[in-house]
Amino acid sequence: MDAADTFRVDSDAYSRRRPRYPDALFDWLAAGCARRELAWDCATGNGQAATSLAPRFRRVHATDRSREQLASAPPIANVRYAAEPAEATSLADSSVDLVTVAQALHWFDYARFWPEVARATREGALVAAWGYSWPVVAPDLVAALVTPVRELVAPFWAPENRLLWDGFPDEVVHFPFRRLHAPAFAIEVTWGLPDVVAYLETWSATKRARADARCARALDERMRSAARQLDPDAIWAVRMPLALLVGRVER
Repeated sequence: MDAADTFRVDSDAYSRRRPRYPDALFDWLAAGCARRELAWDCATGNGQAATSLAPRFRRVHATDRSREQLASAPPIANVRYAAEPAEATSLADSSVDLVTVAQALHWFDYARFWPEVARATREGALVAAWGYSWPVVAPDLVAALVTPVRELVAPFWAPENRLLWDGFPDEVVHFPFRRLHAPAFAIEVTWGLPDVVAYLETWSATKRARADARCARALDERMRSAARQLDPDAIWAVRMPLALLVGRVER
């Protein structure tokens, strides 16, 4: 199962189970834009970032190569969804005020993507990419569920995921725009055990592991074991710090 297929499988579940990004992030990005005519949300998936950009920009162009993911995105009057690859879009030259890439930059062909961004953006536009990796949760939940699942699915991560875990190292990503310092942002939610399990099931490595019958059985047993160990009515605070890369377009 390649990266594209991973996100086509059960795309509606991805929409329902993945946490939303903090409003403070979008407020900060919008405040840094001289104009708010057009935002391009690249690799929008089910539109999580696009829906937050919509109240802050006159128009949002949200692209993804997965039609299955786009089918789960909510219709919004000023958001146009388009099945387009990150490296070749229908955007007009010098038309975009903000480019966002949420939880997807590690999948791109940078030699083709950055020139497309440069072509589509105005002078002074912002380019922002972010992602999150491991949830920060209570020790009992980590020990009973998160760590065992991580260990089971470890062989199934794609090499590209390490770029996200390492914070988008420049020697690989080759970010060509003037870097800006960004505040620290994090996703913060409160989840019960079913929510945490549902989130772990959206990991690309978990989906690949479930294609292996032996690993699928091991995952099911780990989920049952966690349910026996943990209070079924417990609610945990979950925090996911964002790795954020932001720059300004300067000709």
